Amino acid sequence: MLRDDQIRSDLAKLKEIVAAHKAPQADLATHREIIGGIEYDVFTKAPPNLYELYRKGLQSADETFLVYQEDRYTFAETLDRAARMGRILINNYRIVSGDRIAICARNSPEWCIAYMAITMVGAIVVPMNSWWKGSEINYGLSDSGSKMAIVDQARFNEIEPFINSLQLDIIIIKPEKSVPFPEFNTVIENVPPLTNEEVSELNVKPEDHSTIMYTSGSTGHPKGVLSTHRNIINALYTWRFVKEINEILRPELVEKNPKNQPALLANVPLFHVTGSHAQFLASFVYLRKFVMMYKWDATDALQLIEKEKISVFHGVPTMTWEIMQSEKFRETDLSSLRGVQSGGAPRPPEHLKMMLEMFPSKAIPGLGYGLTETNAIGATISGKFYEAKPHSTGRPTPPVSAVKITDDDGKELGPNKVGEICIKGPSVMKGYWNMPEATAAVLKDGWFATGDLGMLDDLGFLVILDRAKDIVIRGGENIGCADVEYAIAEHPAVNEVSVFGIPDERLGEVPYATVMLKPKSELSMDELVQFLRQRIAAFKVPQHIEFQYEQLPRIASGKIAKKELRESVIKKFSNT
Repeated sequence: MLRDDQIRSDLAKLKEIVAAHKAPQADLATHREIIGGIEYDVFTKAPPNLYELYRKGLQSADETFLVYQEDRYTFAETLDRAARMGRILINNYRIVSGDRIAICARNSPEWCIAYMAITMVGAIVVPMNSWWKGSEINYGLSDSGSKMAIVDQARFNEIEPFINSLQLDIIIIKPEKSVPFPEFNTVIENVPPLTNEEVSELNVKPEDHSTIMYTSGSTGHPKGVLSTHRNIINALYTWRFVKEINEILRPELVEKNPKNQPALLANVPLFHVTGSHAQFLASFVYLRKFVMMYKWDATDALQLIEKEKISVFHGVPTMTWEIMQSEKFRETDLSSLRGVQSGGAPRPPEHLKMMLEMFPSKAIPGLGYGLTETNAIGATISGKFYEAKPHSTGRPTPPVSAVKITDDDGKELGPNKVGEICIKGPSVMKGYWNMPEATAAVLKDGWFATGDLGMLDDLGFLVILDRAKDIVIRGGENIGCADVEYAIAEHPAVNEVSVFGIPDERLGEVPYATVMLKPKSELSMDELVQFLRQRIAAFKVPQHIEFQYEQLPRIASGKIAKKELRESVIKKFSNT
């Protein structure tokens, strides 16, 4: 394990490498640019829009790109299908720049191709949480003002009662029964793809809006995070930058003559920035095979790692833990793995110790911290740094992003002082969709106030300590406590409720609800769970519910003492 003096030596080398990479002649050079009246460092030679990113895949045109069950598409075939759908969007549906088109479906090649087509023609893609119930999807479609929706059968069933009021066009991915809407793959048959010249004439600029991604917060309804083409592409090039400097810093870990194409196992939903950005879109940067799972299953994941020669296993920490627990783990050939990375939630240090013992030595562990609002950029850590600092989520990602810690008045704090984590860089969102006040509350002079509490240590490593936002992160999925509290409060037997997260070995956290019932009312956990499943996504439903008739404890302001409740519940669980 690295000592602090060794870490300082490596960090000095890292600083030199970063400086060299920022030179004007370098492929990953940066320059200063004024965007929205604020100066940022940005990548000079990055593609100006997502379409030009997709075209980079043509460097490996005949290599496999998308893999899903029996479907396999090369980079060239994928771009061709996206360009065909792009023509359909323009010619058949009169889509123009700035129109919103939602995708609400499980992971599939069609999901990826739809995303490419929408952003290619200058429209805004709205990736919807496919675990949402009908009313939640209806909210997202209405809030975003989506003109179209591309859905699969399960999601169509959810929104069918709302279709007439929404008045939007629909395309269905592989319907399982007769529906009065066109099917995705049938629509693009015998349609000529948009030419490069036609797409170029659309003149999609770096600051044009590209995505609205909904994130669960602390105030009820999810907020739509609006990002530009530049926001996303600078995030992708940040990861490329980090990968290259790590390889320079640790040349002994670089595979000299790789036998196989780089490959990633896509094991998280594409409606998250981890899935859409760090996994899907980043695969264009690395010319990487993108292998999608039908649904998460540890045994299936191990089979795919061996069969497809997966080089990067990347998901929420729970997934790494589950494959290590699988009875198939030790008999699976994991020799192709070069990285076992996680994001979306903290990883317990004891999990890291298990990884170092069980995975091949060339499978370097890593962890990243970012948010939907930062397009997943914030801090990252891997290898020896991670072994030495297992409680940290790493150093701020170079070279165009910065992190600072502030007090309640917004004043920057020094090392080892706890405060709110703030992030600045060209990957930070444009703002919350149609929510100027909420945007102004978190964006100041280019700095995004995350709502997370942490500190930067003497060596600049970020340690996350708590969340100021009232959310639970269950296996990488953000759950707004207020959202769940509102749903529970709708039950006629409920007087008041408090929802909070408690630790869970597998998922990191799970939601817990303390419910005060009305006098003489009766309600069982099963009854409340069934009630909630009709209103909110299944992953939001509390796994533990405690009922009482006494008023919940209060703090001086009269608010429910949620912190006190949480601490007492955790103490009770630790004593059982």
